[in-house]
Amino acid sequence: MIRKPELGDALPPLTRQMRARTGIGLLSAVLLATGWAWGQPADEPGDTRIVRAWFNDPLIAARAVISLEALESEYEKGYIVIRATEEDIEAARRAGLRVVEDDSYVPFVVPSELPIAVPQGTIAGFPCYRTVEETHASARAIADRHPMLATWTRIGRSWKKAQNAAEGYDVLVLKLTNKETAGAKPVLLITTAIHAREYTTAELGLRFAERLVDSYETDADVNWLLDHQEVHLVLQANPDGRKRAEEGILWRKNHNTDHCPLGTPGVDLNRNFAFGWRHPGGSSDSQCSEIYRGPGPASEPETKTVARYMRRLFPDRRGPADTDRASPGTSGVYLDIHSHGRLILWPWGHIDKPAPNETALQTFGRKLAFFNGYLPMQGVGLYPATGTTLDHAYGELGVASFLYELGTTFFQDCGGFERSILEPNLESLLYAFKAARTPYRTPAGPDVRDLSLSGGASASAVAAGSPVTLSATFDDTRYRHGNGLEFTQTIAEGEYSIDVPHWIRGTKRHLISAADGAFDSGLEQVTATIDTSDLAGGRHTVFVRARDADGNWGAVSAVFLLIEDDDPDAGDDPGDGDDGSDDGDDGSDGDDDGSDDGDDGSDDGDDQGPGSEEESSCVADRNTLCLQDSRYQVRATWQTGDERTGTANVSELAEDDSGLFWFFAPDNPEILIKVLDGCAVNDHVWIYGASTTDLGYVIRVTDTVTEAVREYRNDPGVAAPAITDAEAFPEGCRP
Repeated sequence: MIRKPELGDALPPLTRQMRARTGIGLLSAVLLATGWAWGQPADEPGDTRIVRAWFNDPLIAARAVISLEALESEYEKGYIVIRATEEDIEAARRAGLRVVEDDSYVPFVVPSELPIAVPQGTIAGFPCYRTVEETHASARAIADRHPMLATWTRIGRSWKKAQNAAEGYDVLVLKLTNKETAGAKPVLLITTAIHAREYTTAELGLRFAERLVDSYETDADVNWLLDHQEVHLVLQANPDGRKRAEEGILWRKNHNTDHCPLGTPGVDLNRNFAFGWRHPGGSSDSQCSEIYRGPGPASEPETKTVARYMRRLFPDRRGPADTDRASPGTSGVYLDIHSHGRLILWPWGHIDKPAPNETALQTFGRKLAFFNGYLPMQGVGLYPATGTTLDHAYGELGVASFLYELGTTFFQDCGGFERSILEPNLESLLYAFKAARTPYRTPAGPDVRDLSLSGGASASAVAAGSPVTLSATFDDTRYRHGNGLEFTQTIAEGEYSIDVPHWIRGTKRHLISAADGAFDSGLEQVTATIDTSDLAGGRHTVFVRARDADGNWGAVSAVFLLIEDDDPDAGDDPGDGDDGSDDGDDGSDGDDDGSDDGDDGSDDGDDQGPGSEEESSCVADRNTLCLQDSRYQVRATWQTGDERTGTANVSELAEDDSGLFWFFAPDNPEILIKVLDGCAVNDHVWIYGASTTDLGYVIRVTDTVTEAVREYRNDPGVAAPAITDAEAFPEGCRP
């Protein structure tokens, strides 16, 4: 293994953020200037006060920001500002923070002259942030302008609208994907503004949507992502509360006036989700508390809406116990965007123990944090946070889930948002979208960057038959450190395909070489020569990916290749979306991504697609066992407890109805698999198997005639059971 370069344990130096400026009316200005108590009264007068908490360890400061009512998190100053109870102050001191009371702290600098005119559809004093109504109007406009890419749909109601249809708001989702490409697709779900006062979040989500649809025709990465995957954005997850926050009140909860009606009413929606709802600590039974959990799990209509939508998008891939792992092949990613603290968080948050998929979540989190420079860490802070979106999505469904904390304060000034928050986080979100097909695998692999084609082949067309040089960098070092180090491996290989990505059956793959002749480091310049002789005129997409020495394939990057059209009236553009994906098998079924998971990536002829000469026959190779006159294809992958993976190899000892696989040594076969004809007995083809291993494995048996699939699994650390399936393939008994 190669140790990644040490980048230091401190948070990266960032441009110092300006304090937010607001001009939302004389009343708010007076309240803020006089140290107004932030729109959320304590249970009793004098219950809380504003203090500065000085720190030596930025990791401890970050954990305090997660847990406490932090008003400012500009770590470079050496302190954070918190609004704290006596219990909070004691917790901060126990953690090693030096607490100094500061009654003179003014959270906002109020302009001397309030603005007379406010740009239409924006929050007064913050022209970069759109209001609830304008956010919804902008999302609706995306769907109107791009009807083949976008859908704007109502999925629920806010609390106020549930009480009175004439008040409150609908909760809506913006779905982006190319509707012309068929089949199940991996999903990225993003929620923003669950905490109303966090101005940056909804705007970031909306800008991400606008970036995707606006660059669909010009950016090859965005093009393939929207063709083959989908993103769902709940941009205003707490619209009632957000509307109050737009008045300049630091409103956190929803607007449920059944609770704390004489103070600031509402329920903290990010303490109201069912998973871990009443786990000790991390939320409050007090109705006026900022972290009031509500009278019951998912008691609020906004919470019900988001939880119901999660379950609609993601199948349950995790068992009922906290210790049950999600399958490594689980598809889909959930992101909940918050502010502030410059953090990337993953489960668990309700207990101070690692999640079952901790290693993969940590790797993914460190990858996401590479792009925005944030501190990656587990979601638990100085004390647990219970009933959160983060733990619910992962705990209930096994979805790879992360929480972003943007910037340095709730009402982030527009200069800070535009300068240091927007672009880095758009890049981070784009990577999350790329990894959504296999989020527990892909982030461990190398990235493809600096991808280009010679001769201007991406900008202006080249003649068919002209050789085109592909150049790129394979990079296995792009992780954010500061809270431990991520280890990396040498690059092992790379490949490209044209017009059809690797997870589609029958994809023809071409090898990419190291520019210096050998793959021997975690950072490699690479090259390949593309033969364009057989390419029709028009636009093509070149898909590129890389694998490391541990068998981890990284995220796909793509580039357009333009070929001169000799007959401009000759019909269809080869890049018009006819990529062979109409058979609906895009590998996103949650168990397997369709890739070879550590295979050598060569075009070995397996997985022939419908309509090919081999469509009803298995093609044997070193990783593929063919049984029953080559009708049944058998492949297997393995996984260790630390989530190293690979593809099982076929032993030479095989018969027509049975064969062996080995993992690490040819003379040590570890799986026996049999496919038997049981048609005369019960009209089924039978599958039996045995294994002498406690590694995790997935055995996949495919009937190449009907394309029916049976999978058999074992978890790492568990002695493998016998496989007895006498009802495997009923269609196998029919001609």
